[in-house]
Amino acid sequence: AMTAIAIIGAMDEEVANIATALSNVTVTEEAGVKVTRGTLETNKGPAVNVAATVGGMGTVNIAATTQHLIDADQPDAVIFSGIAGNLNKSLHINDIVLGKTLRYLDTDMRLVGQWKPGTSEFHSDPALLQIAEGALDEMGINHIQGTIASGNYFVDTPQKVSQVIEQTHADAVEMEGAAVAHVAARNDVPALVIRAMSDSADTDYEEFKDFDISEYADTAARLVVRILRGM
Repeated sequence: AMTAIAIIGAMDEEVANIATALSNVTVTEEAGVKVTRGTLETNKGPAVNVAATVGGMGTVNIAATTQHLIDADQPDAVIFSGIAGNLNKSLHINDIVLGKTLRYLDTDMRLVGQWKPGTSEFHSDPALLQIAEGALDEMGINHIQGTIASGNYFVDTPQKVSQVIEQTHADAVEMEGAAVAHVAARNDVPALVIRAMSDSADTDYEEFKDFDISEYADTAARLVVRILRGM
């Protein structure tokens, strides 16, 4: 059974919402991030220890955060939740892509992939994907298991969007997911990457027109808590 889970969220509000479901909450500043820890009762009875934080933007920030939580909390799983640009014509705003496959946009994996885990792409853990699917079904949220592309630049023009689709055949594009899955795999820790579609990727950075950030933070926190209780 899982006894400790690390959660990386996209924004403070999301972590604050998750904290309301925890008992014995502590907050500490460490390794450049603010980590909220507490315990949560699961449906099966035993409590899990939860460490939750906002990981920072971009692959290096998120990799450092992921490794820190793995070292500090020895989690049985890492769950990463955030928002992404939608590349899939059949998905809409607030739909969710579970990262069955995660790929880098801007990395030559012939070199990087020579290190453990020795792969050119990464995957969310099948058991965690199944728990997430169940939680999303219960919440009535439209979702797919898909491919997420991660890179250190904001994809915001039609040209960049076509390029990403061509390179990665991804359903969603963002700046962190592959790095979380990569670091987790290096440490033999199962990972789950969850992305809510905030916009179509060619939307200007300034205009997340219909996307409500605090509604997202609330939904994401409820989803994560439901996944934790299902463990």
